[in-house]
Amino acid sequence: MTARTDVILPGATLGVMGGGQLGRMFVHAAQAMGYRTAVLDADASSPAGLVSHAHIRTAYLDEAGLAELARVSDAITTEFENVPAQALDKLAESRPVAPAGRAVAICQDRAREKAHFVACGVDCAPYAVIETPEQLAAVTDDLLPGILKTARLGYDGKGQVRVKTRAELVAAWDELQRVGCVLEKMLPLAYEVSVLVARGRDGQVVHFPLQENLHRNGILAVTTVPAPHVTEAVSQQAYAAAHQIAASMDYVGVLCIEFFVLQDGRIVANEMAPRPHNSGHHTIDACDVSQFELQVRAMTGLPLVAPVLHSPCLMLNLLGDLWFPEGATEQVEPDWAAVLALSGTHLHLYGKAEARKARKMGHLTVTGATPEAARATALQAAAILGIAPF
Repeated sequence: MTARTDVILPGATLGVMGGGQLGRMFVHAAQAMGYRTAVLDADASSPAGLVSHAHIRTAYLDEAGLAELARVSDAITTEFENVPAQALDKLAESRPVAPAGRAVAICQDRAREKAHFVACGVDCAPYAVIETPEQLAAVTDDLLPGILKTARLGYDGKGQVRVKTRAELVAAWDELQRVGCVLEKMLPLAYEVSVLVARGRDGQVVHFPLQENLHRNGILAVTTVPAPHVTEAVSQQAYAAAHQIAASMDYVGVLCIEFFVLQDGRIVANEMAPRPHNSGHHTIDACDVSQFELQVRAMTGLPLVAPVLHSPCLMLNLLGDLWFPEGATEQVEPDWAAVLALSGTHLHLYGKAEARKARKMGHLTVTGATPEAARATALQAAAILGIAPF
């Protein structure tokens, strides 16, 4: 049988823009499949740079750094949505880049993102764009109470302020330095879910089972799969919307779209991330193919396979707060031995030397024979670590 000439086979080098934990897990997946890797990140101790074959230590827009990444790589991806889209466009002049800069540019700006949802026929929360005092004054009362979010560079609850009145809205815009923002109407939520899809260059799309997510202080805390409250109708709506959004951007790679499920059963799109996602970390241990392997497959032209969840699971985010238990005056390592004594626990630490509050230090995936068994063990692990019950 003749090998396909448009496929980038193991032995080639895959480049990554960004050196965080998502890049680290991508590098692990690529290396397991036989690829070499190169990471571009200015931080000499970046989690991905520490485990990659090559680490180019420059800023994202450094011309020499981009040229070097293009020189050593056969294809390039990004692990972080705030990598400048123009850097991806520059790399695409000489190498395959997935996802493309134009798709990342949509996801980088909440106003563009919401307009794109609307153009795709996917519902999102009622919203208003606020970039000028005139637009602020024109906000209608029916959008309150709401959440004011910076249009760019906000993540994990950063750049967000809840507002109940017009006076609070004005004060919040001042607090956010009057940068471009989006005001979203607060809706009666039942729960939150996310969909991970992978789309190939040929338009083939596969998705993981729907994930139910619990956020605390704007940061993902717990992901449960199978999603305990999801109905078949919600699943089909979410899958159809995610596939439509990916196709509309001619997207290549793994894309995560977060949805709010309202109390009346309707779903509305919240936001999307042009990369593997925190809510998909469980796929490493609970599925037959992980989100990171699918990213490798999509960017190299290898076949995409529909992933199968082989074990019910919960994923717990491990934030830096856990290293500072009540009364501690300095960093204390959590009791990993006690956690790993529990059957079905899978610990992933990201190689970050310094723990800080709200900083993502790792995650713990708990698998079980049944959803109930996985949950019971996850609650035991949470109690050992000092994580609030869920």
